[in-house]
Amino acid sequence: MKPVKSGLDSISKYLRTKKEVGRRKIGLLVDGPNILRKEFDVNLEEIRDVLKDYGNIKIGRVFLNQYASDKLVEAIENHGLEPIICSSDVDVRLAVEGMELVYNPNIDTLAIVTRDADFKPLLNKANEHGKETIIFGVEPGFSTALKNSADYVILMDKNHMSGYDEDEDEEGKLEASESEEYPEDEYEEPAEKTAEKT
Repeated sequence: MKPVKSGLDSISKYLRTKKEVGRRKIGLLVDGPNILRKEFDVNLEEIRDVLKDYGNIKIGRVFLNQYASDKLVEAIENHGLEPIICSSDVDVRLAVEGMELVYNPNIDTLAIVTRDADFKPLLNKANEHGKETIIFGVEPGFSTALKNSADYVILMDKNHMSGYDEDEDEEGKLEASESEEYPEDEYEEPAEKTAEKT
């Protein structure tokens, strides 16, 4: 049994041990309607900071539906990410953009923030083409198929973020400190919190 490590620094150190020589070139895709919900308290800044310690985020996109508020769009931009407003199915647009990253020679790591099993084929295709894959997800409803398709899995919840890879079980996962609240109530509260900080 591997020892449990605590703190966000532990996750950063953990990812550093997994990287090859040189920094990774990361493409980050966030399934907004699936993840940015009040009950999940997902903190985009924390996700970005963990990934930045591992490599350089070359592309960072948050996919939203047409009901996203201007405040949410502004908050996402303030996190250094690109909001993509989808007038139709968000999952289809994210999958298409993800496939573009699979074939993009300037990206070697694909990071997806979602719970949705629909993205398993995207992860499989990325792995098939030699891309490293990282999945960030939340419970309940985090697809087991996604967990088993990614190289690295980071589970987020209201109180901590934990990471484990295929070789670790639940007892060996890494725990992080409490994450800052990133609530979402009809896509408005996160922007208000961000506006208060600036």
